[in-house]
Amino acid sequence: MARKPKEDFDIISEDEIEAEEEISKEETFEDLLNVAAKIVVNTCMEIRRHESVLVIADPSTSKIGQELYKVCSEISPNVLLVIMPFTRHHGDEPPASVAELMRTQNVVLAPTKFSITHTKARVQACKDGARIATMPGITPELFAGGGMLADFNAIRGTISRVGVHLRRRRNIRVTSPEGTDIRFDVDPKKWNKEDSGICNRPGMVTNLPAGKIFNALIQGSAKGDLYIDGSFDSMVLSEPLRFKVNDGVATDIKGGPEAQRVRHLFAEAANLLPAKDQSSVWTISQFGIGLNPNSKLIGNALEDEKVLGSCYFSIGLEGSKIDSNHPGILTSGIIKEPTVFIDGEPLVISGELQI
Repeated sequence: MARKPKEDFDIISEDEIEAEEEISKEETFEDLLNVAAKIVVNTCMEIRRHESVLVIADPSTSKIGQELYKVCSEISPNVLLVIMPFTRHHGDEPPASVAELMRTQNVVLAPTKFSITHTKARVQACKDGARIATMPGITPELFAGGGMLADFNAIRGTISRVGVHLRRRRNIRVTSPEGTDIRFDVDPKKWNKEDSGICNRPGMVTNLPAGKIFNALIQGSAKGDLYIDGSFDSMVLSEPLRFKVNDGVATDIKGGPEAQRVRHLFAEAANLLPAKDQSSVWTISQFGIGLNPNSKLIGNALEDEKVLGSCYFSIGLEGSKIDSNHPGILTSGIIKEPTVFIDGEPLVISGELQI
């Protein structure tokens, strides 16, 4: 058999191979962005042709905003995309012009660096009939993977089953291999069972990615040891943060290199508050259980709080809840493999949901 002349062979350099691999990765990433946007538009919000839609992004989320705008525009001819300036922190009001636009929409999608969930603008827009999905802290990478690609209808079913189990039960105990052993009470009528990601009725609001059930603690009821071993304030921990809790307040914090940063963070927040409100920054204010099987612990609270079988505690209070003009502070700490007892019966054992 005659040998093929050397000049007839296609010679591909290593640089060309790497370039092709990068193109392939980029195409895959763009595809996933599109898949996630379609999940938001079609499954979560169920946007219809006659509806008006407002997409609010900022400079860090413009890529996500553009993808949502593109997918929405394939359904409705009445879609607006607004790139607003960065706000300073979670809970800052959006510009007045954006707030006014929100009031006149059927649907608002808000992938932004800082949350607008607890703003007057969001509350008023919901009162006026808008249904709203906020995505605080979202990044293109987070949007294109993990919890955003979950089956939110299935998550709604899981939340419903767990909610039935929580009826008329108020006493909770959480333990973990790292040393957590904390008890507290909740109002059984106040479990929030809306964080399924399905936001298809006027006035509804959801965070995306979704997938948790949560409740506020009865003030002053928490007591025990709280060891946060997953992430805290959107940083993955090198070793657990250890809190002593008495009368609902964290009285001490120890741990690895992150402990000093956390102490400084809370001290700064306390100094911005009136003296009578300063202890509120250490209040153990909320407890939740993650129910999203696609979520991973990555050091982003938006994703971390939803990891299936994990639980989280929020520490601090927003300014609006302490009757203050200051922003306050609200951070979440994740326990990776907790055991959760509800009125003495196990709901989660070592990170495994029991129902």
